[in-house]
Formats: sequence, structure tokens, C-alpha cells
Amino acid sequence: MSSQRILIKYGGNAMIHPQLQQEIAAEIFKLQQAGFEVIMVHGGGPFINKALEKAAIKSQFIDGLRVTEKVAFAEIQKALIGEVNADLISTLNQNNIQAVGLSGKDAGMVTAKKYMHHSANGELTDLGLVGEIVEINEDLIQLLCANGYVPVVACIADGDDGESYNINADTFAGKLAAALKVDQMIVLTDVDGLFLNYPDPESIIHELDEEAVDKHLGSTIQGGMIPKINACVLALKEGVKKAIILNGTKPEQIANYAVHHQRIGTTLTL
Repeated sequence: MSSQRILIKYGGNAMIHPQLQQEIAAEIFKLQQAGFEVIMVHGGGPFINKALEKAAIKSQFIDGLRVTEKVAFAEIQKALIGEVNADLISTLNQNNIQAVGLSGKDAGMVTAKKYMHHSANGELTDLGLVGEIVEINEDLIQLLCANGYVPVVACIADGDDGESYNINADTFAGKLAAALKVDQMIVLTDVDGLFLNYPDPESIIHELDEEAVDKHLGSTIQGGMIPKINACVLALKEGVKKAIILNGTKPEQIANYAVHHQRIGTTLTL
């Protein structure tokens, strides 16, 4: 029996479609049966967009990052904790998994500060209540994992300034994985990994080191793949043993990689 610990960053279409949610839960059960401790981190972009639209709040982005004013943050927090997290907990519990819903706020687990963005022209840009992680106290998650629970964490946290902040889910996952010194960090997205010539299946890049990341950044690595790759590199630099990008719309990839060691996805190394 393995005693390894895996952190799964849950996102993309696997969050939206009920059947995929059930299949992801079944894969996590397989991991637990194989002896792995599992932690999940999630965002919720599509749910946030829907909540803001319903509240007649216009979504605004700068360099692909969501501007989060106070009125928007209230809706984002409700969507992430009250909808996405709560529904995910229900799905996991229905699949024989003892899941516990958390955010960075619980027990002061994550301390954040205001994030100031350097825009393309080098200027500092205020994105509102968008945060970056200052400190993580992993005691609560350690306690839950030791007793067989699956912590499911929404990327919201409080700051010492009394404000609450929305944090990029990929970055949150990378920092938490590092704090917990997990053996594997799995980032789920909607493609099989990083492709040299997408969607040619023969062009998938199965292994990527830091030098190759620098080479491909802005060309092969672009759009939503950038924060995922950056989060993996950050996690590896801070002590995570292995980071991989897998296709969340093919849930079987999770156990096939972690348990059966199939050569799939894109694995990042230093």
C-alpha cells in the first residue's frame, strides 16, 4: 500500500458536467483504495461568470486576470463556497468518500495579501480584491488527511488587513501542494497535456523541464495553460516531487497515471 499524498487541482469541463463529476469522484475513490491521501483545490470560472451575470455585474479582465470589486467578490464567494464547493462535497460523499469542504479562511489556514499586477507595459494595476498567498498553516489539512478525509479547498482567503481575497486557483493549488510537500500534484484541464502542434496527438510533450518551459512560454504555452504550467514549476521549486497536467474530461487518466504509471499527460520536472 502506498502512503503517497496527491493534490488535485480540479477545473475545466470536468467541473461543469455531472457525469464527469461522478467519474472524477470514482477515480478519487480508486486513489484512496490504493492508499493515497488526496487533497483537492478548485476554482469555478464558469460558475462565477454565471453568478455575476445574474447579479448584473459586468466581468472585467486585465491581462486575462479578473478584476474583483467588493460587490463582485460577494458573488464570487457565494459561487465558490456556497455552490461549487458544496456540490462537489455532495458528489464525493455519494461515492463513498469522506469529503470536507473548506476555503483558505477555515482555521486561518491561508493568509493572503492584496495582489498588485504588473501589466504588459510595466505599470502596477489594481485588480481589487484579488490576493496572493503570504502564509499557509497546513495543520488542519494534515489532521484531516491523517484521519482518512479528503479536504476540498476553495481559493478564498483572508488578509491581515481585514479583507477577504479571491486567489487564482492554479497558484493556490501550487502553493498548497508545496506547503504540504505532496508527492504528486495533478492539474486537470480540458486537453491531454501540452502539445507542440495542437491537436496532433503525436506532438504531445510528455516531459517538460524548466529550461523547456522558458523556451515554449508565449508560443506553445499560451492562454490558460500559462498559469497551470507556472503553478507546477512553483510547486516543484518549493518541494513537490512531481507535477503533471492531465485531461479532466478523461477521468480515467488520474488512476492510470498515479496508480498504473501510464505515460500520459505532460509531466514537469526541474
